[in-house]
Amino acid sequence: MSITSLAIALTIAFSTGSGQPVVALEQGRLTGRSADGVISFQAIPYAAPPTGALRWRPPEPARAWDGLRDATAPGAICVQPPANGDPGVGPPPMSEDCLTLNVWAPDDAEALPVMVWIHGGGYNNGSGTAELYDGTRLAGRGVVVVTLNYRLGRLGFFDHPALAAERDPEEPAGNYGLMDQVAALEWVRDNIAAFGGDPRRVTIFGESAGGVAVTQLMIAPAARGLFHGAIVQSGLGRQRSARLAEDRPGRPSAQSLGTTFARGAGLAEATAGELRALPAERFLSPMPAFYTDNLVVDGQVLTEDVVEAFAARRQAPVPLIIGTNSAEFWWIRPADAGAYGRTDDAMTDAEYDSLIGAYGGTANYDASVVSDLIFSEPARHLARLHAADGHPTFLYRFDVVAASNPEPSGGATHASERPYVFDTLHTVGRPMGDRDQRAATLMADYWTTFARTGDPNGTGQPEWPAFQNDRLLQFGNDGPEPVAVPDAGVLDIIEEFYRRVRP
Repeated sequence: MSITSLAIALTIAFSTGSGQPVVALEQGRLTGRSADGVISFQAIPYAAPPTGALRWRPPEPARAWDGLRDATAPGAICVQPPANGDPGVGPPPMSEDCLTLNVWAPDDAEALPVMVWIHGGGYNNGSGTAELYDGTRLAGRGVVVVTLNYRLGRLGFFDHPALAAERDPEEPAGNYGLMDQVAALEWVRDNIAAFGGDPRRVTIFGESAGGVAVTQLMIAPAARGLFHGAIVQSGLGRQRSARLAEDRPGRPSAQSLGTTFARGAGLAEATAGELRALPAERFLSPMPAFYTDNLVVDGQVLTEDVVEAFAARRQAPVPLIIGTNSAEFWWIRPADAGAYGRTDDAMTDAEYDSLIGAYGGTANYDASVVSDLIFSEPARHLARLHAADGHPTFLYRFDVVAASNPEPSGGATHASERPYVFDTLHTVGRPMGDRDQRAATLMADYWTTFARTGDPNGTGQPEWPAFQNDRLLQFGNDGPEPVAVPDAGVLDIIEEFYRRVRP
């Protein structure tokens, strides 16, 4: 850390007589909160509001402000459908002016590792402002935590021929939400030292769509060098994205999807101006589907899908934690409508019969095959590819189920690990026991140790073996335990299926 940055960091906790921390950035000065040895700053703009003419444009730099900006309350969440009880969505209001981030740091922070959280929600929901993602408990372990908002749904992942006609051919398009994430990482690089963070030790971590974002950032040219470690929680891995303008069998392009939406909105011959004049809420209905609408290979921000990039050794050469939960999509059956339920439709009779045998019958197949197709096998596959390329890799399986769990899930359901990672069990909304707190303490310790050293192992923690010979760390109700990858025979058959349909 430079002398100038150190001086700025040391003024954070002592700049005002009121005890509120103040930090000076190039954009302006901020005042935050201090409690229990941790300082926090909320709703910090990292990019200009993407409104008006900036809707569906790459993010532009945040504007400066005069005076002391109050950073003690969360900012607006990005435009999205109702949360339906998801604790990963912060409080209203909702606005297109939402490109802000939040920072937590020990009040004596100096050149500490940085953890940047990318929320999930299918690229349709979520925010970095949710209480679930409060970074206080992680920061108390000696890291600087950043959470962020990014554009969602059709405001974040969208294109239309009228938009293409007006933009420069070299301007990136389609993946605006991913561009926002890159802009946030650039902000971290340029500003985090003022909060006591080390821009040379940044770990990105995310869950579900946020886990997908982590893998996409690992292959995005614009993100290279902006982070130095990655954690993927339930981040898929075998998804097949739409192209920006090229229709493929069974996979309309982003521009075709945009044209269909515009027609439904009464704009059969839409102009760019007419699309930008639509109220933001109009883009919420019908809600785009993550697996078919919000994943785009645009040719610039993303030039290929994740699995192809990993197979070609083009991913970021950084330490990686990757894993899944034991009962991810337990409620989705292979006969269900929708992209996830259709995942097994391309199986041959022989492949289907082999999987039925490996699962021990149709009941287990129906209960588990969607989760294994979408999460378990892809995570193992990416871990194998990354480790084979010589990069530190750690695979996990989360199987902690609270006694108060009301669902007949038969394991840890999708997203249930989040309050354990952040050590925020108090946000769950039902009683959590001592074993849950022990699991949360260990997970938060592993995650922050990894951010510090590139290896999750530390003093007093059960050993987490580096990924080799298909071994992982299983987090269970009785504590973490190194084990062979569960259901390896099932995953082997799924791997062969993917090899056939996507050689």
